[in-house]
Order: sequence, then C-alpha cells, then structure tokens
Amino acid sequence: MPNENTEDENVQTVQAISTPIPAGRLWNPVVGEQLRGTLQLQTLSDAERGIIEQQTVAILGKSVPPTDAQGQETGLALGYVQSGKTLSFTCVAALASDNRFPLVIVITGTSELLYQQSIRRLRQDLGIDNPVIHDRRWQFFENPRVSNNHQDRIRAVLSEWQEPRIRDKQTCLIAVMKQHQHLNHLIELLRGLELRNVPTLIIDDEADQAGLNTLVNKNDESRTYQRLLALRSALPHHTYLQYTATPQAPLLINIIDVLSPRFIEVLEPGLNYVGVIDFFQRNTALVETISDDEIPSEDNPINGAPESLRKALRLFFIGVAAGKIQRSSGNRSMLVHPSRLQEKHADYFQWVTAVRTNWLQLLGSESDPDRATLLAELRAAHGELAATYPSLPSFAEIEQELWQAINRTQVIEVNARRGKTPPIDWRSSYAQILVGGQAMDRGFTVEGLTITYMPRGKGVGNADTIQQRARFLGYKRSYLGLCRVFLESEVQDAFTAYVGHEEHLRAQLRQHAVAGRPLSEWRRAFFLDQLFEPTRKCVLDLDYQNVNFSSEWFYPHAPHFTEASVDHNRARVNHLIGSLNFVPDVGHANRTDAQKHGYARVALEELYTSFLTQLQFVSPGDSQQFIGLLLQLKEFLNRNPAATASVYLMSWSPTGGQVPRVRSVDEDSEIEQLFQGASIERGNFRRGEVYPGDRDVKIADEFTIQIHLLDLQERPPQSRMLAQRVAAVAVWMPAGMGTDTFVQALPS
Repeated sequence: MPNENTEDENVQTVQAISTPIPAGRLWNPVVGEQLRGTLQLQTLSDAERGIIEQQTVAILGKSVPPTDAQGQETGLALGYVQSGKTLSFTCVAALASDNRFPLVIVITGTSELLYQQSIRRLRQDLGIDNPVIHDRRWQFFENPRVSNNHQDRIRAVLSEWQEPRIRDKQTCLIAVMKQHQHLNHLIELLRGLELRNVPTLIIDDEADQAGLNTLVNKNDESRTYQRLLALRSALPHHTYLQYTATPQAPLLINIIDVLSPRFIEVLEPGLNYVGVIDFFQRNTALVETISDDEIPSEDNPINGAPESLRKALRLFFIGVAAGKIQRSSGNRSMLVHPSRLQEKHADYFQWVTAVRTNWLQLLGSESDPDRATLLAELRAAHGELAATYPSLPSFAEIEQELWQAINRTQVIEVNARRGKTPPIDWRSSYAQILVGGQAMDRGFTVEGLTITYMPRGKGVGNADTIQQRARFLGYKRSYLGLCRVFLESEVQDAFTAYVGHEEHLRAQLRQHAVAGRPLSEWRRAFFLDQLFEPTRKCVLDLDYQNVNFSSEWFYPHAPHFTEASVDHNRARVNHLIGSLNFVPDVGHANRTDAQKHGYARVALEELYTSFLTQLQFVSPGDSQQFIGLLLQLKEFLNRNPAATASVYLMSWSPTGGQVPRVRSVDEDSEIEQLFQGASIERGNFRRGEVYPGDRDVKIADEFTIQIHLLDLQERPPQSRMLAQRVAAVAVWMPAGMGTDTFVQALPS
C-alpha cells in the first residue's frame, strides 16, 4: 500500500499511533465516517452506540495492521444467539473501510435463505441501497466469478489505492456463500489479481458451521475446509475473523490448525437482549413442557393437533390481537420446530392450518355451541399471558380483534419439500406461523418471535447444536411477557444446564481477552453438564474428558514423568510441610509405622493458591484431570471463600519424619496402585479394623489431600528402581463440591 494519504488521513494516522496500544491489540484503528454512519442507521441509544464502537475498535485492533507489508491473523468474536453479531461484523467491515482496507470478504450462509438474509442486512446496515446517504464508498459483489466481469471491476477499484491523488477511495465488499463451488469461483477470481500489499478482512459468519475440517480424524480434508485454506493462501495480507455464538468447535480444534483462532473478543449484547438465562433461570414461567404422549413417534402415532400445540396457538393469537390493539410495529411470529424430517413438518403444517380454519369458523358463528368452549379456553390463555405481561389489553378488547388476528396470520412451511425453501416476506403480514426444521436452525432470524413450539429431543446432545436451535432468543425485552417456549422435557433440562456452561465459558474467555493473552495459552477446560458433548466429534482430533470429582479421589499416575517436575513438586511439598504444624492422626494402637500419619488443617483458599496451583503434572492424562479439579475447586471457593481443608502426611511420625513407600509401575510407566489397602484379618481383628486403608484417610465432608513420598520401581521380577523420593499428592473432593467439567488434552 502507498504511504501517501490525504491530510486528514495523515492526522488520523498520527493520532492512532500516538495513543497507547491496549494489551492484546496490534494497533489502534481510527473511527471514521463509515463506522459512524453505520451506527447512526441503527435504532440505538448513544450508550449502545458507544459500546459497539468500543468493541469494533477492539476487534479490528487485533487484526494485521494495514501498514504491515503482509501477514495473517485469525480471531474469534463471540456473541450470544440472536444478539447482533451481524451488526457487529458489519461495523467491523465499516471500520476496516475507514482504516484503508481495500478489500472485505464476508463468508455467510450455507443455504440460499440464510445467504439472502445476510445480504439484506449488509445492504441495509451499510446504507448501500440508501440513495440519501450512499456515497458509493462500497463496491458490493455477491458470489463473484471471473466470467461475470467481476474480476475487472475489483481490479479497477484496487488500482485506485495505488494512486495518492485519489481521495475518495472505494472498498470492495464481497459476500460469498459458504459452499465449496461459490468459494472456488472466488478463489479463481482472487488468484488473477495482484493482492500483495492489499490489507484484507475476511469475516466468517457462523464460523463453527460447515467450514471446519470434518475429516480431521481420517487424516483428510473436507471440501469446504480445503476451499477456505485456499482462499486464505490467495491473500498475502489478511485477518480471518470468525463470528459465532457457540464457540466450542473453533476453540477445541487443534491449535496448530490454521482456522484455530489466536485472539478472542467477547461481545456484550444490548440491554434489551433476552438470553437463555432469562428463560431458564429468571423467568421459568415462560417455559412449558410438551409431555411425551404429545410427541409423535412410531410407538405413539398422533392424528391431530395435540393440546399443547393448541394452547401455544391460543397464546399466540391473543398476542397478535394485543399487538394490533397496541399498534405494535414490526411482526408477531410463532415458530413450530419439529424434527428435521419434512414429513413431520407437513403434519404440523396441516394441524396448524386445520386449527386456524376451525377457530375462524367458530368465532364467526354466534350459534355454534362449541364457540363458548373456545372462548373459555382463550380467556384462560389470556389470564396466563396477563400474569407475565401486565399491559395486556382486557379480554373483551382482545375478543373484538381475534377473528381478524387469526384470519390475517399466514401459515408457512419453511423447507424445500416443494422444490425450494420459500423466502419470508415479513412486510406482507404482521403475523406469521412458520413450520420447519433445519432451515430455521442456525442463523435464521424470526422477526418478532413470541411463541416457540419445539417437539423434538436433544439428539446426540452436542451443546452447540442445541443452543443454535434457540431462535426464541433476541432483542425482545419489551414484549418478553408475551413469549412462551414449549419444549420436550429433556431439551428443557438441556437448556437449563446450558446456562451455567455458557456464562462460565464467556467469563473465562472475557478474562483471557482482557489480559491480552493469545488463545493458545487458554486452558481448554470449562463446566459442561454430562448431558452434553461440546460439539461434533468429527472436527476434533485431540482427546478430551468429562470429569467430576465429587466423592472421588484424584491422584497422579505418573508424578515421575520428568526429573524437572519431580524436583519442582518436591520443593512445593517441602514448602507446604514447613508451613504447617502436623500432629499424629488418631487411629488404632496396633497400626504399623507405615499406617500412621501426620495431620494438619489449613485454609482452603491458601492451599489452592499457594500450593495446588503451583504443582506440575506433565503426563497428559494427569494434567487433564488436575486442570478439571482446579477449575471445580476454584468455583467452590468463589461460593465458599472461608472453607478449610485437611492435610495428611502419609507414613509420618514426629520423630522419624516421613518414610517413603515403594510402589510399582506398569508397562506404561504409570503407578499401578498408590493407596495402601485395609489391614488383613488377623487374630481377633477383623479386616480393616486396625487400618481402614488409605482411601478412608480423609475428612469425609471436607476437602482433603494426602502427601505421599514414593520410591518407584518396575514391577517384579525386574524391580529396577526408576525414581526415588517422588512426591505424589492425592486429593479428596467431598460430595457436592465438584461440577461436571470438560477438559481437553494439550496438543503434543
């Protein structure tokens, strides 16, 4: 890129350089007219605009600086489902244009429906189709290819960046569907351009979907993944920015993968955003259970609309009538989201259509005796909505509007059963009932959604997949009381469990981002209920474990893995022993010296901070489990900061000190059995009466550690000594202290 700029550009550049660069950023972008204009087009408060501007600057500031000659960077922007991620990456694109990026590529949509939705948002948010504000700063290309003369047009735009005399330079904005053929056309086009010294921003919308390598465990590469790698290789100077609300897959792929993000920015939603925590923790009255006998299956055939679906429709139509009375803007929508099978969609479409037709007939007939029954049911539904939406008009007012509200509601089957998934014209009708499956999963925005009816199970239980079905989330604080979510009980439990996982993961990542540390240093460990797998296994090539140490012992199986770790841990143990006042533990008088131990108490916070977090476990299996243990212990300490712990110094006496125990290791050089068993039956003593065994040396309801001193040898008959005076720490976590935790192995 040329160094010559206009006078204003030079001033901005000097200001950016003179400002201290925050931790984790590579440079300071300057906010210009494109970002300001984009934000002014949004219906936002000044405070919300300020937050988005700060986040946008932070994200672009972690990209490869436009002043660098070349370079590649990968980052991740983490939002919530339906929280405004599209606006965020639109703003990043606008800021890139303000800061001399000639080329922005947006990879979006795995279907035509989602692709066109993104195109509309890009055009709208950037003002590309607005004749009042559009200054032709953007040259917009949709799924470009060489044969359509797009290459020549892009070359012409880029050539102007080589001319310092031209002040009103344009930015090429390319939107390409995330599909290998469309990506192939774009790659062919880019390879015919001179792109050295052309700063480029690549935005991957819904980055955890479709683009990751689904054949990694077969030592192969999936087609879309190959195309993304080829796209990146065609751009010498670029930043690849991934956007998602479910980051499990991008975070857990091998950090040596080129799509593994190096930096992260955690996006904060606006005040009107409603997330999983609002439905499944703060407002549980908004969630209703679909009983098993109302979900059709081979063993449970259903021939008509189940009562839960009829109730959902009653609640929806009352909300539509209320919106008409209160002159609400936008839309009111209901989503019926059964299994991904189109035959099931047809059943629900027919049931909804039949109920709608029947209710129109009843409400239009004063003489039909069933009319009174329907009105009584609608009145009851009105009472339920009024309990959560106090401004709901009276039922008398609602009744006057119900027939028209139902009559004007469109029922649409959203799938490709009839050849092509129909687009939704939100302007044609205030009220819509959408029936469909996969087409309305990830990324699909349902305008004004109030009622969700989802009669489907959790499937294989991938956390990210389940969360992406939550189309009922979004900016709906003003009408949250009108919303209801009908779910099968297992799915309801899954969403409830997901709350803690999502908030804990975001908090971890936010702390890491604020510290400015690269994601390669982030420990892949977080709370995840055992209801879930984190993501689809086909994209992960690193081992992981789900651990929960409640009422269990942890001990290292290979504390002797390296000489350096043995020396380090022995020094940490000696320091702890020197800081505590040990006394002989209480036990049977006939115990052997090896069965007698020292005992001390310590503040759990001090033990965690000064000792446990300082230990080193080099063996991958030991390290995985110990990281999970520390994570669970820290969460317990956050709730119980004054907790205490017990420490046992195994085989110890006040006069003789600690005596090492001999232990054998197996063919994998792992300890076969750390704990000494219970005493045998002898004379008048029953088994375990003299000594219950090491596993019972603990305070049952208190965090406990045992410090063992070991001499390790090969198993007989070789019995060759491998290591001496090895310190091994066993940990007891009592019932209720542990939490289901996901831990991934570190890459070798």
